Amino acid sequence: MPTILRCKCVIVGDAAAGKSSIAQVFHSDGSHFPKNYAMTQGVEVLVKPVNIPETSDSVEMYLYDSAGKEIFSDLVRRFWDHPAVVMVVYDCTSETSFSSCKKWLERIRSQCPDIQVPGALVANKTDLDQRRVISPKVGKELALSNKLEYFECSAKEMQNVDTPFFYLANEFHKLYQERVELFDSLT
Repeated sequence: MPTILRCKCVIVGDAAAGKSSIAQVFHSDGSHFPKNYAMTQGVEVLVKPVNIPETSDSVEMYLYDSAGKEIFSDLVRRFWDHPAVVMVVYDCTSETSFSSCKKWLERIRSQCPDIQVPGALVANKTDLDQRRVISPKVGKELALSNKLEYFECSAKEMQNVDTPFFYLANEFHKLYQERVELFDSLT
């Protein structure tokens, strides 16, 4: 019997890191890159199902694309309660964007301090390689030190945008399976 799981994915990072572009490219299966940019004010929610390989299950990803401007920080935190997975996005051409990743992680983890939430650290704008200031090595080190998986993508070029979402959906499904097995062992 197929199972449909609902997964709250909170997407955070500084303004202009490309969070909305990543979410919209993923949501549209790579058919839409937002050329007319409007800064997210608050939280935009997109929903996209992800089929889990080798099962008949799917994970319905509720993507909470959060504003990156400090002025909206109190507002967006209201939407962050009980995240199932988290995606932290930074612009690989911006030292400031990268340095803020720890702050974003702390804010998310303060919402669920007793739970290890699966997460992904995503370096965006890899198409701007000549302007890159954060190397993949440095990004991977930050991810490893914070128990996150590391990914690189270019929302503009629609490269590797799906990969972190598929990873998070699969991690969420694994946690669900572990809980089902635990419950079955208790009965």
